[in-house]
Amino acid sequence: MYDVLVIGGAGVDTTVYVPELPLPYADTYTVPPVVDRIGNTGAGVALGCAALGLRTRFADLIGDDPQGRLIREHLDAHGVDFAWAPSAAGTRRSVLLVGPDGRRTSLFDPRGVPGEVLPRELYLQGARHVHVSITDFARHVYADLPDVPISTDLHDWDGAADYHKDFAYRSDLVFLSATALADPAATMRHILRHGRAHTVVCTDGPRGCLVLTRDAADADPRAFPAAPLPGPIVDSNGAGDAFVSGFLYGLLRGEPVAECARLGSIAGAHACVSEGTHENPITEAALLARFGRAVAG
Repeated sequence: MYDVLVIGGAGVDTTVYVPELPLPYADTYTVPPVVDRIGNTGAGVALGCAALGLRTRFADLIGDDPQGRLIREHLDAHGVDFAWAPSAAGTRRSVLLVGPDGRRTSLFDPRGVPGEVLPRELYLQGARHVHVSITDFARHVYADLPDVPISTDLHDWDGAADYHKDFAYRSDLVFLSATALADPAATMRHILRHGRAHTVVCTDGPRGCLVLTRDAADADPRAFPAAPLPGPIVDSNGAGDAFVSGFLYGLLRGEPVAECARLGSIAGAHACVSEGTHENPITEAALLARFGRAVAG
């Protein structure tokens, strides 16, 4: 029995540190060393959960290529049970432009293949919780999943695009970002009213997060501040996935939603002080130590 099964969403990030964002046009920029690292949302949640001591399985389609080998070796080295099948289009890629203040612009190549699906034997495993990434093939797993809690992350959904609706309406716990939302509270209420979710969490970077539950769907979302950064901000890539892993850690420990939000915020803040997307997820010991200090303070 696994604690968490993550479905979909591994790739390789090529990170470029640039002098400013948006980047003005120039024929050539000289930049610090360009690095390829494991990336994408599913890998981040899986690595974050494993670093927190959760028994984690990750199922995905990736390429049988050098980038896929990088992913397999990294997950194996960090204690994630990775089950994969080859994708005809190869491994997903992202080019990340990161400014001096840690903000990023992501150029994402999803490498999607219409009609491609994840083999059922890769994800029909016993798990206490399932997290489904918004890769297209992952929308087809909902009908097969057993009666266990399911979460998803809609990322920068605008509240209207049809692509995200299967995930938004068929998950019990929904994460999303305020980035593209004119009215986050209205979108959170929409998800609760049209789907099966009991909780919606909207992250908003340094402004913290909003939480709305089904039993209070007509009220204003509850606001939680962002956790203090434990050092200078370096790279905000992966902060949202770290937040999800911290929140799930609290959920699986039986913590109330408010404490889950605080644990997620601490994990997200930790990600912002490390280079790369998922290179240095917070450990269980560090998370609990910072959480204890925050409660005591």
